[in-house]
Amino acid sequence: MCRWLAYSGTPIRLEELLYKPRFSLIDQSMHSRLGVETTNGDGFGVGWYPVDGPAEPALMRGVGPAWSDANLREIAGSTVSPLFLAHIRASTGTAVQQTNCHPFRYQNWLWQHNGSIRDFARLKRDLILAVAPDLYPAMVGSTDSEVMFYLALTFGLRDRPIAAIERMAGLVESVGRAHGVPDPLQMTVATTDGDRIWCVRYSTEGHSRSLFYSTATSALHRLYPDNKQLARLSDETRLVVSEPLGELEGAWQPVPESSYGVIQKGDDELGRFEPAGP
Repeated sequence: MCRWLAYSGTPIRLEELLYKPRFSLIDQSMHSRLGVETTNGDGFGVGWYPVDGPAEPALMRGVGPAWSDANLREIAGSTVSPLFLAHIRASTGTAVQQTNCHPFRYQNWLWQHNGSIRDFARLKRDLILAVAPDLYPAMVGSTDSEVMFYLALTFGLRDRPIAAIERMAGLVESVGRAHGVPDPLQMTVATTDGDRIWCVRYSTEGHSRSLFYSTATSALHRLYPDNKQLARLSDETRLVVSEPLGELEGAWQPVPESSYGVIQKGDDELGRFEPAGP
């Protein structure tokens, strides 16, 4: 499986989350505490939106371990962003190649996933045939995660993100049942259009991979008024992670089973995720 984070809020250098926390994403690539595998070394990726740049995000992906990549270290130390996704990969069977590394990008959208479609090789043909013909040419990798992204785009991700992801999940489960595959879907997903971030925690078996969101920054300011790192973050700052980046008491809340969250200006949302018929 994989580890990932999604950040939105006060512009920060990528290294503030990728490298500096005690349990940073780079640390998790070597010593994951809550993942299926302790080591996640099958590639990595970061997608970020510039502070004053184009609407489409920049993307860096590599096939080696994140902990030893000098280019990632260089970029993370010099790049500032108000919204970014980052991912470290542990392959569930598909090839270790750059086009299979997350996040995946389509126009102004990014997508990343932890989990798998069980027996993906058996279900792949039926699922790919459901991708819209005009979207199919943009698919360049071979992972279940990318297929999930393009199915969600097919089902209207750009207009109704949660409904589209619910339809994608429903299709995967329907195809899985048709092929006799038990509990076909396991996922935590983050996707963004550069303005809002949508996150989902769901699995067919009802025992999904770990996912946490940061406590409201205003509440953390009250709890830790002398914390200089927290003091510079706006009340709009929010972080979603596969596992907490530190041990600050009260800083992390688990995303409930079968739930979605929306990070946006003003009040965020948390709701029930229910796969729908395709």
